[in-house]
Amino acid sequence: MTFPADFVWGAAAASYQIEGAAAEDGKGPSVWDMMCRKDGAVWEGQTGDVACDHYHRAAEDVALMKEIGLKGYRLSISWPRVMPEGVGAVNRKGLDFYNRLIDDLLAAGVEPWVTLFHWDYPYALYCRGGWLNPASPDWFAEYTQVVVEALSDRVTHWMTLNEPQCFVGLGHQTGRHAPGDRLGFTEVLRAAHHALLAHGRAVQTIREHAKAAPIVGYAPVGQTRVPATDDPADIEAARRSMFSVEQRDCWNDTWFMDPVLLGRFPEDGLALFGDAVPTITDDDLATMCQPLDFLGVNIYSAQRIRAGRDGAPERVPHPVGHPMTAFKWFVVPEILYWGPRFFHERYDLPIVVTENGISCTDWIALDGRVHDPQRIDYVRRHLLNLERAIDDGVPVRGYFLWSIMDNFEWAEGVKERFGIIYVDYPTQERVLKDSAHWYRDVIATNGARLHKD
Repeated sequence: MTFPADFVWGAAAASYQIEGAAAEDGKGPSVWDMMCRKDGAVWEGQTGDVACDHYHRAAEDVALMKEIGLKGYRLSISWPRVMPEGVGAVNRKGLDFYNRLIDDLLAAGVEPWVTLFHWDYPYALYCRGGWLNPASPDWFAEYTQVVVEALSDRVTHWMTLNEPQCFVGLGHQTGRHAPGDRLGFTEVLRAAHHALLAHGRAVQTIREHAKAAPIVGYAPVGQTRVPATDDPADIEAARRSMFSVEQRDCWNDTWFMDPVLLGRFPEDGLALFGDAVPTITDDDLATMCQPLDFLGVNIYSAQRIRAGRDGAPERVPHPVGHPMTAFKWFVVPEILYWGPRFFHERYDLPIVVTENGISCTDWIALDGRVHDPQRIDYVRRHLLNLERAIDDGVPVRGYFLWSIMDNFEWAEGVKERFGIIYVDYPTQERVLKDSAHWYRDVIATNGARLHKD
């Protein structure tokens, strides 16, 4: 069968990764602007100062989205572009950029799906403690209200936070991402707690101030496990592992999803984290657990799990020479079957795959085109598994390919190319890769093209 008639075929990007114009038109600095000036923090000292220059080329980029036939585009708003100090004064030029972008998308027939926070936290608020400050949920709610009042007459699809596991864990525990801190676990969990409260406050603010009826979701990392076989014992072991807290870090699902979706923290996490856990009040849980319309999950790779002694989950190593992306992530297409299935079973919400994609070593060939057969094969395999999940009754509402174009890939600089549009950074020329033409056919046939290769 093909995908549902109203399935949203999309692609995604994030503000700091594509916009550039890092200090133009009143934009304030973000923690990523700070991070890029730290010696050795980013590959070859690259920055997001220019990135894909999307701030100046948005109309051109939207035209390419229309050419590809996207039904939806997942974008994020730069908090310090809209509010340079994070709170208080609003930068009208920054807000005007997003107003124009939304108008252009709608005129092109592309539905905007807006993420409020994709990691470019205002530097001014970082200097006031950032996510460690108990006022941070209030700061985020103030910013959310500004954006919602400006855009919600045209934007109906909203996401609060992108991948809190990353901006808390990589940003505050390992220091690999902005703001580059390496804190004790007590402080890491404090930052996570405030981020979860900020999510809840944002949902409340969206629902209170939206002019058009909002459809609200959340976009954490979908830490996925797949069963080593279809044996029911292996399936249960994979499910059990996927929803367990197994180590003292942020790389799990339930610490960041259960409070938001079930109104409680996972018992195994509370036990493992022990005294590092901040005080959790009933009011905190009530704020975090707001009604949502969908669960967005960013899914790229997975571990394989089998049932060991007494059914306990055991990790099964990938075979020697197992396929890997340029980013050295294992290719496991079944993640888009088991991930959506397990998440829906646990949380009983419609699923949107808010990110999935592959980094390849792409370049412009002598014929002037960009040939990326590995990306086509990767996406096809994953979408066939997603279709299988839909056939088995999982309500999957959409798929957002990461990413619409090559971009600044955080600490990896621009060396990791995830886009279906090639960006020649010295010239800012855009070239539709073979995958973009193929994805256009997938969209035009509502997925039937997946069965014709």
